[in-house]
Amino acid sequence: MSLQSDIETLWNRYDDGLAAADTTGDDLDVLAEFLRALEQGDIRAAEKRSGEWEVNEWVKQGVLLNFGLRQISAYEYGDVTYNDVLPLLDTDDLADRGSRNTPDGTVARRGAYLGSDIIMMSPSFVNIGAYVGDGTLVDSCDTVGSCAQIGENVKLGANTLIGGVLEPVENAPVIVEDGASLGAGCRVTSGFVIGENSVVGENTLLTPRIPVYDLVEEEIIYGELPPERRAFSRYVESSIGEHDLFDGGAYKPAVVATDIEQETLEGTEREDALRE
Repeated sequence: MSLQSDIETLWNRYDDGLAAADTTGDDLDVLAEFLRALEQGDIRAAEKRSGEWEVNEWVKQGVLLNFGLRQISAYEYGDVTYNDVLPLLDTDDLADRGSRNTPDGTVARRGAYLGSDIIMMSPSFVNIGAYVGDGTLVDSCDTVGSCAQIGENVKLGANTLIGGVLEPVENAPVIVEDGASLGAGCRVTSGFVIGENSVVGENTLLTPRIPVYDLVEEEIIYGELPPERRAFSRYVESSIGEHDLFDGGAYKPAVVATDIEQETLEGTEREDALRE
């Protein structure tokens, strides 16, 4: 049987009432094999096929099974004893891949994939099922949530939150595509997709409930930032309008997206003018 079919069979038993106390050694072997496959990048919670991101539901089922079918145990992390169903990721091979994690608080849970030539600055955290591509920076105080998919050569600015999406299993995780750069303090949640090579201004909230005003295509979109955009937060007038409790009308958050090439060109022109 394949790993996928093993996980799906175990999921059906779990759905029928299988509990952690009833798991067998063979069950735990399947869960361990699943974690190794995640850590090696052989399987992923979501993959891009024919230009569209698709969820691998069975992978998300496997992540949930590791929570539901394992007993809580005590583990050591430095001088701290913590209690969890999973130990932390073994990072002994990071140096062999040109990756580094600074001391005092870079934490990756088992089942996370960390690519080559990445940097994890302390404190930061990468959860189970997350994928962090080659050449990516996970800066200080960053969190990469469960099953989030982070591409290659991505920059996650300090204090950035990439939300985790586990349930329902058919829901897409947060995705940050190759070459994207997020400023400090950004929040990306609920399966939002950031397109390739986009630049997101600091303290920007990206979630499917907040509209993105794409000035390139002259349209309002939800749940994604197209590739090659420069995005920043703004506030637009709310349907609430005037209210006795506050002056000047009500406003709600929005994101404005502009052409990154044009923004870069204008910035270069301004720099040239200053130098002259």
